[in-house]
Amino acid sequence: MDSNSPLADQLRPKIFLDFVGQEHLVGKNGILTRLIGKDQLPSIIFWGPPGCGKTTLARLIATQTKSFFIHFSAVTSGVAEVKKIVLQAKERVKLYAGQRTILFVDEIHRFNKLQQDAFLPFVEDGTIILFGATTENPSFEIIGPLLSRCRVFVLEALNQNDLIKIIDRTLKELKLTINDKAKSYLVESANGDARIAINVLEIVSKIVKKTIKIKDIEDALQKKALLYDKGGEEHYNTISAFIKSMRASDPDAALYYLARMVNAGEDPLFIARRMVVFASEDIGMAQPTALVVANEVFRACETIGFPECQENLAHGAVYLCLAKKDRAAVDAYFKALEDVKKLGNLPIPLLIRNAPTKLMKDLGYGRDYEPYHDKIKSFLPDELKGKKYY
Repeated sequence: MDSNSPLADQLRPKIFLDFVGQEHLVGKNGILTRLIGKDQLPSIIFWGPPGCGKTTLARLIATQTKSFFIHFSAVTSGVAEVKKIVLQAKERVKLYAGQRTILFVDEIHRFNKLQQDAFLPFVEDGTIILFGATTENPSFEIIGPLLSRCRVFVLEALNQNDLIKIIDRTLKELKLTINDKAKSYLVESANGDARIAINVLEIVSKIVKKTIKIKDIEDALQKKALLYDKGGEEHYNTISAFIKSMRASDPDAALYYLARMVNAGEDPLFIARRMVVFASEDIGMAQPTALVVANEVFRACETIGFPECQENLAHGAVYLCLAKKDRAAVDAYFKALEDVKKLGNLPIPLLIRNAPTKLMKDLGYGRDYEPYHDKIKSFLPDELKGKKYY
């Protein structure tokens, strides 16, 4: 290993057997596994959060397909370099029996429209296979013509088991051990990002001789460990406190519990999903726009990502706190659901049945139906006439 390069780069898997995560793409029946097996790779956009394996996956694919791999950074490179790479790719096809060139563009969303345009003709004629990596939604950040010529593959944040595998492998390389509390805290703090976990262990390895404790992880991260287990009691206690604070129209408490969850590494999308539910469940018809706001908060978290989306969560939480509350619509629905479960499929009144055929019309389906007719008191089945849910 090159001791001058970061540990995360040194430990980057060299074969697919060592790659952790993204089973839906590179598992036994994953779409990428099948495409690699047939050597039929299209140009690809890898979309996923930091540290989930986008760069590693691109490199591994290149080795499997025997393509020439060029790593290209959208931060430091420009259109002039693209032209040089294209000329070299054309020469490579002639000199090396048709060897293809994979151009991997890290943070491709940082290219502006004109820079992205530069790839188009060469992707279209097959001179290069473009692999782009982005943490941003390609629908918003990649120009339409280029996006239509690429397949978008969505990578997921690494789960806890994935991170544990990576941590254990890193500890073995560093010849260190770690106690259970410290490992759990590191997994939570990494929040699905393998690079964070490895970087922390690299720092700790310079000050610890044998066993890593939670204090060592705290020192490396420069923050205190919070009691928060995403699968345990404290997780449910905190989200419950957050919801109940919004229900009580207490923005200060809601913001406090929101901050606790975010600081402990909770997935912003989990919080935003609960806010969308809350908008209908607790606010409902008192302020119908709450659902619009909550949905936009979720979309912002999905599009922008952490850490910027903290601001969207805070905005949404305060809005939902201050909104008027009304559970009538949701309560009415569950009363209706009780009758559905108890009484089964009651016959629908002929008046409001659909009548697409003559036979159905002759049987009285839809007869005398007039929309918005004042004389029609209820469209409920006969057994439920006069029932009031809402």
